[in-house]
Amino acid sequence: MSLGMTAATSSASAADLPLLPLPASVQMQKGSFSFAHARITASDAGERAAGERLRFLLGRSHGPMLEYSRAGNIRFRRGPATGGSEAYRLSVAPAGVEITAPTDAGLYYGAETLWQLMASSRRRRIPAVKIADYPAFSWRGLMLDSARHIQPVSYIKGLIDRMAADKLNVLHWHLTDDQGWRIEIDRYPRLTSVGAWRQEAGAAGFDPKTGKPVLYGGYYSKKQIREIVTFARAHHVAVVPEIDVPGHATAMIAAYPELASTPNPPKTPSHDWGILPNLLNPSDGTFKFLENVLDEVMELFPGSIHLGGDEAVKDQWKANATIQAKIKALGLKDEDALQGWFTARLGDYLAKHGRRLVGWDEILGGKVPANALVMSWHGVDGAVTAAKTGRDTVLAASPVLYLDHMQSASGAEPPGRAEIIDWRQFYQFDPAPGALTAEQRRHVLGLQANLWTEHARTTAYADRMIWPRSAILAELAWSNPKKDWSEFSLRLVSAMQRWREMGEAYDQTPLEPLANFTGSEAVTVAIQLPASIGTLHYSTDGSDASPTSPAYDAPLTLKSGTVLSAQAFDGAIPIGVPKQWRIGPALLHTKTASEMELCTNAIQLRLEDDGPTAGKRLVHWVDVMHPCWIWRGAPLDGVKHLVAEVGEMPFNFAIGDDINKITFRPPATPAGELEVRRNSCDGPLVAAIPLEAATHTSGDADVSGPISPQAGAHDLCMTFTQRGIDPYWVLDRLTLQ
Repeated sequence: MSLGMTAATSSASAADLPLLPLPASVQMQKGSFSFAHARITASDAGERAAGERLRFLLGRSHGPMLEYSRAGNIRFRRGPATGGSEAYRLSVAPAGVEITAPTDAGLYYGAETLWQLMASSRRRRIPAVKIADYPAFSWRGLMLDSARHIQPVSYIKGLIDRMAADKLNVLHWHLTDDQGWRIEIDRYPRLTSVGAWRQEAGAAGFDPKTGKPVLYGGYYSKKQIREIVTFARAHHVAVVPEIDVPGHATAMIAAYPELASTPNPPKTPSHDWGILPNLLNPSDGTFKFLENVLDEVMELFPGSIHLGGDEAVKDQWKANATIQAKIKALGLKDEDALQGWFTARLGDYLAKHGRRLVGWDEILGGKVPANALVMSWHGVDGAVTAAKTGRDTVLAASPVLYLDHMQSASGAEPPGRAEIIDWRQFYQFDPAPGALTAEQRRHVLGLQANLWTEHARTTAYADRMIWPRSAILAELAWSNPKKDWSEFSLRLVSAMQRWREMGEAYDQTPLEPLANFTGSEAVTVAIQLPASIGTLHYSTDGSDASPTSPAYDAPLTLKSGTVLSAQAFDGAIPIGVPKQWRIGPALLHTKTASEMELCTNAIQLRLEDDGPTAGKRLVHWVDVMHPCWIWRGAPLDGVKHLVAEVGEMPFNFAIGDDINKITFRPPATPAGELEVRRNSCDGPLVAAIPLEAATHTSGDADVSGPISPQAGAHDLCMTFTQRGIDPYWVLDRLTLQ
């Protein structure tokens, strides 16, 4: 059913309304309300703010500009609403609309629900309805990593605005890490003059015109942070800063080496991704430093403070005699216990200042303050442990709630972790761990999705990773619904229509049909829509698919020269964009690496190239531990030549001793070769293509060479020969000629 609304009928149901998240209670009424010439009544500042929110959103979505009137027919007023401080009641009748709430936040959320009805309406008329609404969880969060890649203030404010439109209410702001320090601290200026800047790895770290190194980074001034916090407060979003300690501290240590646990600390923030070994030392001087930093952080942020605590590799502490002596003097068992003591001491400092410590689930190893909030990222295990011991917790579970995972198998997805967490799997996440009793579940305050930005270099990438999954999270955190993907996905389509109307970005790649081609003279085509939304239709006459085209339900066998089009539809409403293919030999004889299998599953990533190819950075599909690709059933009859598009990248991955596990066959030429083997990666060598021609560009380049005559279809395995790990060769595309 299409969710574009016409005049309502009494037979309509809550599921027919284009609302996301779905309200707690919806009762459809008879009739409808025309808002084309409506007026708003608002008495106090909070009611006026809610009215302004409605006016702002209508302006963004090309709705009418509603004026104020003492006798308006859209009335905001104070009054009781069941469900806590964010609850509201919305009543739409033919004569007018009334939004009632006890708080500014409730009025604000009521305005946003009314806007969703209006923005999805036709003829500026919405159905009569009574809504009583309140959230299932108090913490409905999104984490943005600004340490790896910094985003403009305007982007962060826009993100907060979008969060608020979906009733998300916490921005967890990751501001410090190995790769950068992003918050101005007056007492320690080197945190930003040194810690905020790094040289990127590979070609990206040099000016292409002069060849000179360039610095990458930046930081947020106190003025900018206050502006963001004030903006967020007006949108009923709390900003929780993260100052990550004792690990992920390379940028801090580079700025102030006396904080280090090793005698030869790094002098600059790192450009490597992964888990670095640099830990703060647990001396009194370090604590004084951190307390001074926290004093300034608390001046900027009015609420809870996140102190990280994750992935603290203890090698430096183990090797430091002074730190080992401190462990004994404190009567601690080991280095893990020392980290618990470290975090607890800072937690006590925050508690004395009336602030709540938030930390990743590793903080459970210490005696942190009783009111500390545990953020569970090791699946739900940390939340279960915290809740069973009476501590509040937030589910930020990896991998499902980690937004840097791919959303489909398409090669057009942004860079990130290669494990696919599609929208349906994301929606199926259960925020009520079965291992907890009903009483223990009261300690689960909510959910949070996390965007780590190692591979999200641009805000365009960030938008695609955040949306629509954060809107799905909003449904889980506000409504905690019984799972019904077919029903929810149509409301998600309505949200996407609103986003398009406002020019807001989201990842449309899962809405684009994917096709797999097999055969020779006649080609068999299997089509799928990764998002599993709506109905997939196709045409074979060269025209675009339409809602009246045949519905796809089984693989098609098509002749060479046929033009195949496919697109999904919700009734008459198109979903995503149409895809078109011309059936012919080229489809069978060319594959991108993204369409191939990776030989192993150790650290699979989609990585952006460090240098542009014709002005564009390509995204590569590779297992960092074993760069190797398999083309299943490659058609080799008559093939005499191979053309490969390859790229060379910097190896900037902090993987510890595992780096010794990465091995290559020795090269026959100075630059190495792309080797192609038949049937298996230990099978006969059928082609060895020198890479020399690709060494003169910072982006991708073509290399080519002969292949020994083969017959039939065979698996092909592609690997590289080289003497060292850097530069790191990757395959992007292979063509059989």
